[in-house]
Amino acid sequence: MFALPLILAIGVSAASADSVTIETFRGPVEIETAPQSTFVYDMAALDTLDALGVTNITSVSQTYLPYLSEYQGEAGTLFEPDIEAIHAAAPDLVILGGRSIEHLETVQRIAPAVDMTIWGTDLVAQGLDRLAAYGTIYGLQPQAAELRQQVEAALADTRAAVAGQGNALIVMTNGPRISAYGSGSRFGWLHAYLNLPEAVPDLEDTTHGQAVSFEFLREADPDWLLVIDRVAAIGGEGASAQVTLDNALVREMRAWQQGRVIYLDAGALYIAGGGVQSILAALTTLRTAFDAEARVSE
Repeated sequence: MFALPLILAIGVSAASADSVTIETFRGPVEIETAPQSTFVYDMAALDTLDALGVTNITSVSQTYLPYLSEYQGEAGTLFEPDIEAIHAAAPDLVILGGRSIEHLETVQRIAPAVDMTIWGTDLVAQGLDRLAAYGTIYGLQPQAAELRQQVEAALADTRAAVAGQGNALIVMTNGPRISAYGSGSRFGWLHAYLNLPEAVPDLEDTTHGQAVSFEFLREADPDWLLVIDRVAAIGGEGASAQVTLDNALVREMRAWQQGRVIYLDAGALYIAGGGVQSILAALTTLRTAFDAEARVSE
């Protein structure tokens, strides 16, 4: 299991009374504290800022997530910030990450901007580092500490719930296509932090997962199948995960026959991965399913 970082993660340190040095995706950056207005182009950041109670936030025209829809504004998209809108509003801080990051240098010419991308295998540690940084930037350290404790408690509780209940395979459906994700993927923290054994070790560690077939799923035959529906996450058109997986080969799998197919909150996990609420939602879904199975087995 990975070691969780300390609350300040050595990534947030006071630089002066009016500024702090925070650890961003591109390294340490000194930034002014207590911004009164913020533009956000990263859903993991928006997820955590919402959990902290940060106010006066403007985000993109489509957040894809109902619980973050109140922040939707005329600020551009996740992929392309509206430079004119940023210039006109003159926000105290602009937060970019992931899908918007190629525009960082352009935005920095007109407003303070930071790259808070969360990427790679250790999503939880990065998410908690970002939480600590935001707490310091906005003067909300107690709230950040409380949220961290909630995440740590949820991890411990979920780890206990999955213990001894077999292995799992994480898959993402995208209409009729299926990809599998292992411990080295963006969703790998579900294995690493929960000590949840992989049904198929050594899957390709690619951004979009390893393309697999229904025959692959049947042969892997995991105890649990954890499903992320990309079509549902982005509000796209195409077959749902339930429709895609409902076929003769998948119906032969133990996970299907025993009701051990878990449909995770695809939007939160795929769009806002690393956000505090995204992490907690995934853990709640898993814990509920594993606890229910444990009660049936008693």
